[in-house]
Amino acid sequence: MQVCCLEMTSKRKLIGRLVPCRCFRGEEEIVSVLDYSHCGLQQVPKEVFNFERTLEELYLDANQIEELPKQLFNCQALRKLSIPDNDLSSLPTSIASLVNLRELDISKNGIQDFPENIKCCKCLTIIEASVNPVSKLPDGFTQLLNLTQLYLNDAFLEFLPANFGRLVKLRILELRENHLKTLPKSMHKLTQLERLDLGNNEFSELPEVLEQIQNLKELWMDNNSLQVLPGSIGKLKQLVYLDVSKNRIETVDLDISGCEGLEDLLLSSNMLQQLPDSIGLLKRLTTLKVDDNQLTILPNAIGNLSLLEEFDCSCNELESLPSTIGYLHNLRTLAVDENFLPELPREIGSCKNVTVMSLRSNKLEFLPDEIGQMQKLRVLNLSDNRLKNLPFTFTKLKELAALWLSDNQSKALIPLQTEAHPETKQRVLTNYMFPQQPRSDEDFQSDSDSFNPTLWEEQRQQRMTVAFEFEDKKEEEENPGKVKILLLKLTVLLSIAF
Repeated sequence: MQVCCLEMTSKRKLIGRLVPCRCFRGEEEIVSVLDYSHCGLQQVPKEVFNFERTLEELYLDANQIEELPKQLFNCQALRKLSIPDNDLSSLPTSIASLVNLRELDISKNGIQDFPENIKCCKCLTIIEASVNPVSKLPDGFTQLLNLTQLYLNDAFLEFLPANFGRLVKLRILELRENHLKTLPKSMHKLTQLERLDLGNNEFSELPEVLEQIQNLKELWMDNNSLQVLPGSIGKLKQLVYLDVSKNRIETVDLDISGCEGLEDLLLSSNMLQQLPDSIGLLKRLTTLKVDDNQLTILPNAIGNLSLLEEFDCSCNELESLPSTIGYLHNLRTLAVDENFLPELPREIGSCKNVTVMSLRSNKLEFLPDEIGQMQKLRVLNLSDNRLKNLPFTFTKLKELAALWLSDNQSKALIPLQTEAHPETKQRVLTNYMFPQQPRSDEDFQSDSDSFNPTLWEEQRQQRMTVAFEFEDKKEEEENPGKVKILLLKLTVLLSIAF
């Protein structure tokens, strides 16, 4: 019989906070879970030891405990020990007594190493030891053969034990923010590994052993010093997520097409000058980020990525977009900021599911009429370009909630007026923010500062206010000289600044 008081906490809604109940007398109290998190403790409460035979889970998160008493390790029924965010400087050898321990969280302490006899905790399946100054793992660590998850992020590791591959049940291995340069060859035995995070280390090349971890689904290698993404990556057929951003990658091998299951590919902040045509064979790709590179052109094969939903090629040296971009019918977000585009391909209008499009800081002088076909657009950033006006087809963009024409714009939507183009006599849309001038850091004003209300009122009387809707096409054809005056009734629902 378990006698306890239950107090639900947001952190562990299912476990709760269990403390001895003083409302009952008679039978010995049976307590399996104790939670002393965020209690300002400097030592483990003595009350814990009253339940050493029954205690299975102990939470001491976020206190100021500096050491663990030997008596704690008499709690041999303990299955989960959670002591993150304390002031521990070491893990005592007595931990070997916790033969039933399955989960250990000692993250955010000052622990410098694991005792060799950690190997006696053979039931351990999860170890969270991130944010500790751990410089190496003892050989005994590799005898934790039931380990499925190991988190050692933000430590001082320079290498892993040679026989690290003995941990054959590992499914998740996170070693972000260490000083690793190589991986032991024995890691080819980690056939169940699905997630591997090696971000923020010191790798200068992709470790060869990775190509043998055939079931890998998620791989982080960002913030290293890779110069090439080799063809061997293509052997990871099950890979779904690959992040190699913030490296020094100059080339992506053609054989990346072998990653046939890839859904997210992050190549941001590298030194790429081109992408291989074979990238178009990644049929399952939904996210592609190649921003902050040196790309001068995109391959036509981009159009083969029919499932692509997010595409970011900002901060490159692109002077054009391929017409095949029109085949990206599932695209939701498109970012092409800070390039050298003088125009957009007419086929852009076929991307009818785009809701957010940012074209900030290009050299656009006009937009194609086909942009009016992108009727799901809600946010459009055109600031810092050279546009003289907008096509009249903008009136079809009924969902538009934010139209940015200046980086320092005071409102998400500024009313547009219709007028005849001086050369073509076609109807266009404009307002006091046109023609755009390339932004100058020395002379940069907000639209509210530069607005002349008297001049604008005079111009307004000569123009017609246009709402983001249009009348029946047939009526327009029959009465080309008449445009019904409409009041702009759009309410600004969304204000997003890029």
